[in-house]
Amino acid sequence: MFYLTAIMVFITDQLTKFLVVRFFTPNQSIPLIGNFIHLTYVQNQGAAFGILYGKQSFLVYTGIALIVLIMYFYYKTSSSPIMKTALGLVIGGSLGNIFDRIVRHYVVDFIDFRVWPVFNIADMMIDIGVALLIYLLIFKSEGKDASDPA
Repeated sequence: MFYLTAIMVFITDQLTKFLVVRFFTPNQSIPLIGNFIHLTYVQNQGAAFGILYGKQSFLVYTGIALIVLIMYFYYKTSSSPIMKTALGLVIGGSLGNIFDRIVRHYVVDFIDFRVWPVFNIADMMIDIGVALLIYLLIFKSEGKDASDPA
């Protein structure tokens, strides 16, 4: 479950980025659903919200450290299927963005809600994976409901 999730996220992320790079020019934008969502090709040389602009080496090393930490956590815990999926989402998304930073020297972003910074599939999967991890850590304890005193 873990590896399959990570591989599928990575492939989906890279395929969508390939299509954007192939068919869009930088900063080109087209409405997808009215004025609600656009496809906008952005070459992001920073991290979330454009912070750490131009710090590609730092971002690559930080991403690799995150992957190593997650792999350590994965192998040291007896994870539930949801935990494995969550970790796979984070790993796959992290690999997608690290790949971009190494190969392109920027991350391809293209999902644009106009009220939030432009992002990509990898970013979404990392966010969903982290949300699942937070849920599991707060509400689950060794497969039991955290409110269960037994």
